[in-house]
Amino acid sequence: MSTPRSVVLERLAYTLGAPVLAVAPNVCPDSAVHQVVQLAGVAGIGGSFLAARSDAPGAGRKILRWSPLVLAAAVDVAAKTTAGWGPWWLDGLLAAGWAGAGWLVMPFSRHTRRRHRPALAVRAPQLQPAEAPESAPAQPDAGADLLTREARVLWERAGSPARTYLVKATRHPGQRHDMTILLHSSETGRPITGLSEAVVAASFGVHSSDVVLAEVAVQPGRQGGPGWMEACITPDANARRRMRPTVQERWSDRVAGPKGGAPGSVLVHKTRDDERGVTFYRARMADATDTPRIDLAKVCRALGLPEDDSCVFVLIDGAEFLISVFDSPPLSQIFRATRELLTPDAKGMYVCGYTITGQPVKTMVYQHDKNAPAHGLTLGVSRSGKTQFFAIHMAAQSLDGEVVWLGTVRKDEKTSVLGQYIDRQGSNALWMARSLRTAKALCAIRADMPWPHDGQPHDYKPGDPRCPYRQLNVYGDEFMTAAQDADLGEFIQKDGEDLTVTGLKYGIGFNPAGQSPFAHNGFSTEMKDNLRQNSRPVIFNMGSPGATRKAAEGTMENTYDVPTIPARYSRTEGSAIERAMRGEADPENGVSTGGVAVIVLDNGRAVLMRALYADFDTDLSELFPDEVNRLTDYEIAELDKRGLWFDWNEPMRPGEFWPEPDEDDEGEGRSRQRGDGGKGGGRGSKGGGRRSEQVASPRQALEAIKSLTDA
Repeated sequence: MSTPRSVVLERLAYTLGAPVLAVAPNVCPDSAVHQVVQLAGVAGIGGSFLAARSDAPGAGRKILRWSPLVLAAAVDVAAKTTAGWGPWWLDGLLAAGWAGAGWLVMPFSRHTRRRHRPALAVRAPQLQPAEAPESAPAQPDAGADLLTREARVLWERAGSPARTYLVKATRHPGQRHDMTILLHSSETGRPITGLSEAVVAASFGVHSSDVVLAEVAVQPGRQGGPGWMEACITPDANARRRMRPTVQERWSDRVAGPKGGAPGSVLVHKTRDDERGVTFYRARMADATDTPRIDLAKVCRALGLPEDDSCVFVLIDGAEFLISVFDSPPLSQIFRATRELLTPDAKGMYVCGYTITGQPVKTMVYQHDKNAPAHGLTLGVSRSGKTQFFAIHMAAQSLDGEVVWLGTVRKDEKTSVLGQYIDRQGSNALWMARSLRTAKALCAIRADMPWPHDGQPHDYKPGDPRCPYRQLNVYGDEFMTAAQDADLGEFIQKDGEDLTVTGLKYGIGFNPAGQSPFAHNGFSTEMKDNLRQNSRPVIFNMGSPGATRKAAEGTMENTYDVPTIPARYSRTEGSAIERAMRGEADPENGVSTGGVAVIVLDNGRAVLMRALYADFDTDLSELFPDEVNRLTDYEIAELDKRGLWFDWNEPMRPGEFWPEPDEDDEGEGRSRQRGDGGKGGGRGSKGGGRRSEQVASPRQALEAIKSLTDA
């Protein structure tokens, strides 16, 4: 391989110029040689300055091209300044050094072209191989760092996938292999197409799950759009994420995915309350317009939590939700009722229980915003806590100065105890029918009852000191059973329905309780709608989570997620599979859920709470006022005129609900069906007609057949 001609000429110039630089200043100090050398040096300084100021690539090569002229001027100035040849022949040494540097560096010939290819001697023509397919144009180094150059080698070795070139590679802090590469289309104005995670992963020898592609936003000083793309390659971070994920990463990978327990969600933060023994996971939907769809069992498995419905709860609020994980069942503790908690405030609200998060739950004894009393709807199976809730609700009403009547189908210890602190209490269907009939008649009495300030009757206004009567609350425990009574069920259902419609205007609230809120069990649609709109329904355990959810949804205007009430609260201990393999029995550590209820708030949202506990084994006088609230003398006198105020426990009076049969009548049932209403609030012909139309028992069916066939 021969030396290029440009190199030979440049070395010859250095060889001839070195003696001139050494001799000229000493022999002819005023010759024109000095001016030429100085002008050349000035030109070299100017060219170097412009090259340094320019933003174009290759500034270093341009400065090296001008360096021989600048150094020659410096040698000339030094030779002219020293006396003679200088100490130790300094002028000759400087000139020789300048020539030697030129021989080794060769700025002009070596750095004129971007990529130096030595010129070869002329050779004989040879056969040329076929032209290879045109590849993407090579990109300039442009002062790229080592990581970028190495990444470009791998990218070009892979054939510049998707006709792109690698602009820059940036290493992630603290990582050895993780980096982000910036790609640009090799054709101006053409978008990047056909690029996938697998293509990038194959180029760098990583798994396709370790690559994430993203669009490049337009930034100051850099373009963006479809012609640019960014690839994040994170094999190290993903390896750590698979082995030791953070809470945020675990949520993103296992919970927020399409098959996770809360798809499309984002974890806001995780907090721990050691004092209460609870861990909170607060999350929100990535798109605020989405509704959370939460599978609590999936969330628990994804986060490594015990799938325990007594310790893990979810609370949804719009696009946000809160998952509470307790160390022990939070609703297994007892919250005792006190007079301070049960005393209603100025708006008729009092604390009736506490939620899983320890927040107090309030219900109302009257509706301050509607200027009317409040109805009540309490549902639940036997031993679920209905009577306990009756006790605290009656105490709150009594503390507000209201009158309370309690009617049940059968006598029990708790209702008998409550009878000592309220106005009236009875334990059979006849007593309940009489109380409802009397309350209905009381509406007519209060409609004509004059108020002392102007002598005119007015609608009831809670808290108005001018009102001449007290609010009356009529309770019907096991109302569903009473409404299906063979003889009095029709009267109980009809009067209860009328009372829910008309009672609020006259200060009378109806509080039925039972095991079903549906029409076929005694609750008509009109009755249920009035109870729902004018109360906060409370649903205790209905026998199964599905029945509880159905009952709650039946009392809600808008269907929300209804919490689950299990039969018992029990912690999940160990593995059921391991116990089965060892032949061991499951642990029996259940805690009763009596007193745990779902209360439907005004906005239709169902909240799980633990109702306050009234201990019937102790003296309940601490909860009730010292004096029992009664009706006014005027109301009692008017009821007595109508024959409705007496001991409702006595046997049924003749003609009380239907006329007595005539002596010439053939059957008792016929006279009951066709008779007119008697005194004491009995029904007229309209009521009798309805009784013949609605058949609720085999006995009524037989009587109806006899009346139709005249048997």
